[in-house]
Amino acid sequence: MENIALIESFSEFKDDKLIDRVTLMAILEDVFRNALKKKYGSDDNFDIIINPDKGDMEIWRNRTVVEDGEVEDENSEISLSDARKIEPDFEVGEEVSEEVKLFQLGRRAILALRQNLISKIHEHDNTNLYKQFKDLIGDIYTAEVHHVRPKAVILMDDEGNEIVLPKEKQIPNDYFKKGDNVRGIIENVELKGNKPQIIMSRTAPEFLEKLFEQEIPEVFDGLITVKKVVRIPGEKAKVAVDSYDDRIDPVGACVGMKGSRIHGIVRELGNENIDVINYTNNVQLYITRALSPAKVSTVKIDEENKKAEVFLKIEEVSKAIGRGGHNIKLASLLTGYELDVIREGVQEIDDVELREFSDEIESWIIEEFEKIGLDTARSILNQDVEDLVRRTDLEEETILDVVRILKEELED
Repeated sequence: MENIALIESFSEFKDDKLIDRVTLMAILEDVFRNALKKKYGSDDNFDIIINPDKGDMEIWRNRTVVEDGEVEDENSEISLSDARKIEPDFEVGEEVSEEVKLFQLGRRAILALRQNLISKIHEHDNTNLYKQFKDLIGDIYTAEVHHVRPKAVILMDDEGNEIVLPKEKQIPNDYFKKGDNVRGIIENVELKGNKPQIIMSRTAPEFLEKLFEQEIPEVFDGLITVKKVVRIPGEKAKVAVDSYDDRIDPVGACVGMKGSRIHGIVRELGNENIDVINYTNNVQLYITRALSPAKVSTVKIDEENKKAEVFLKIEEVSKAIGRGGHNIKLASLLTGYELDVIREGVQEIDDVELREFSDEIESWIIEEFEKIGLDTARSILNQDVEDLVRRTDLEEETILDVVRILKEELED
């Protein structure tokens, strides 16, 4: 059959759910008209009839009958004698409709036509895909690991769409293998040439917020509002929640009995430690809550510079700062204030700044203690040695040497 190549093209695309019948017919007509323009110089006098369901089509050329020898445009005019070969009763001035067979376009034209058709369909698919995923930005999406690359994991959804999860958008302890189902949010859709590249993220704060919506019914129903989320992916996060219904305890509802509700979220995020706190417009109280689990004594606010001095008992300082400084960093991000920890009682005469011991204690050891908020002799001596081993990268023997040096100095 002469239009077999086109029938194959129709069969290839007619069932594509991204393309409705009307759109497919419009694409097909556009492709045919381009081919006719190349062959005949104009497509104005052609009628194209397409049946994409059957993979069939007809092209009719309409020409006006003129006297023999007076044909000026062979595409739009036909001589009387040639017209009467089609129908013997044609007269000058009448219009002749004659079917154009595909083979008349030539083999090369038919192959080019089919290639153009495929290109137009793909272009339409890419446009639809771009629009589809643009609308999904910020939403949770699940896809299957197709293959793992050094800098990204390539995922495939149920419709065969490729989604990229870059290394920097993965939680540090994420490990994926082919066939795993992966959840994240659609963070961005970028156009690489004409093809959209869909970017997924598991490190964005919005991912944790959406997990709260998905896992906690009161958040999904709007009874509890997630006011703000800050994260150090894979390490620690703080989530401020609020409820306009006084009968609802937002923190309790989010955490659940013995952590039952939040456990699934923690597991999804690779055991990321999540602090859920009650949001409040009272800045001092908000900062106090944000520094949990530390117990804050007082807070002095510098509203103009968005800074706050936080006063704590010396044994609470390390809790406020947290391992690697994570707790105070997240509290600052959550509240929007630069927080400065002030240790109560550090000016006691029997206490000495740790830097004063730089002749006896190496600087890198002092820096390890400072990372967890311990910068005086007394602040270290008030700590349990086993706890210091757990919270720093120092060996027990090193810590015991430091404790001995500090004790000797204070006793003198």
